Amino acid sequence: MTDAYSKKIVGFKLADHLRTEIVVDTLKMALKQRLFPNRKLIHHSDRGIQYCVPEFTDFTDKQQILLSNTQNSNPYENAIAERINRMLKYEYGLKEILLDFKTAEKMVKQAVEIYNNQSLHFSLGLQTPAKVHAKENVKYKSYKRKKMLI
Repeated sequence: MTDAYSKKIVGFKLADHLRTEIVVDTLKMALKQRLFPNRKLIHHSDRGIQYCVPEFTDFTDKQQILLSNTQNSNPYENAIAERINRMLKYEYGLKEILLDFKTAEKMVKQAVEIYNNQSLHFSLGLQTPAKVHAKENVKYKSYKRKKMLI
């Protein structure tokens, strides 16, 4: 789970299934890192069933989190998640077949630590996601999606 403002990975969990408990636990992990609780949160995701069931929607309602979903499975509508997932796979070696679950957990945790605390982003003024996440007022640079020619 990534904070769209700072690009910090604020929650993650590995499992051998896609049950709703994974996303609830990941969201709980993210909420523990919340520095500005007075600000509204929006949870944006694809249309996976785990984001649509009452176990998840009831939890987000209790936390006063607004829900947003992609339309028509368009990956451009969830570009931040797509970009982070691709980067973790290809730049941090998480695409490789890992020997066991414990190794996978260790590698993911290590990749997230490096990404959050060492990766500099042009859109964040060459700061790390962790540094930007800790600040209250930072100018956010957004890139516009190019129009497709048909």
